[in-house]
Amino acid sequence: MCRLAVLIALLALSGCANKTPGESSSSPPPPPVTKASKPVKVLMIIAHKDFRDEEFAKPKQLLEEAGHTVVVASSRPGTATGMLGMRVPVDMTLKEVNPDEFGAIVFVGGTGAQEFWHDATAQEIAREAAAKGKVLGAICLAPVTLANAGVLKGKRATVWATEKDRLKAEGAVYTGADVEADGRIITASGPEAAEQFGRRLLKALEEQEH
Repeated sequence: MCRLAVLIALLALSGCANKTPGESSSSPPPPPVTKASKPVKVLMIIAHKDFRDEEFAKPKQLLEEAGHTVVVASSRPGTATGMLGMRVPVDMTLKEVNPDEFGAIVFVGGTGAQEFWHDATAQEIAREAAAKGKVLGAICLAPVTLANAGVLKGKRATVWATEKDRLKAEGAVYTGADVEADGRIITASGPEAAEQFGRRLLKALEEQEH
């Protein structure tokens, strides 16, 4: 009897006692993506080496499912390589970017994103996008580029936690949230937030249309 009680307790702790045979422990599927009423071109800026794969792939998938066109920019032409081995053809260099051609501009994170922190061209793209009221996104380490461009001053924002002081130093209101939105500026903390980040970008684009 004592052994039976111990076994039941262990099963309860493992969560198995609450499951029926064949029951899945996975989360319910996310809601389907709604098609955009006015599809736009979205620029995703990635490091030429060591961008974070999920932070690029998941938002890109969601944006394209909604009907938007994704264009990839980096510091130089060729093929960019992600931290986990993803290879992405670069459509244009930063110097070729005209922000007026895009409805949204998104800076992807990863360790390589540091190459844009003090890049004058990247910062000017961010400033122009913000000044013209475009949707402007950045995830993981990339919000530091926005902060250094001066567009996060007085804005609620988040970033990979190790870099929060860099945001604060440039006047951002660091919240520590997985995803933060202040007007049309959307920031996110890292790869675990990639899908939520992508969906918040879609919401901002939809709001921009109205």
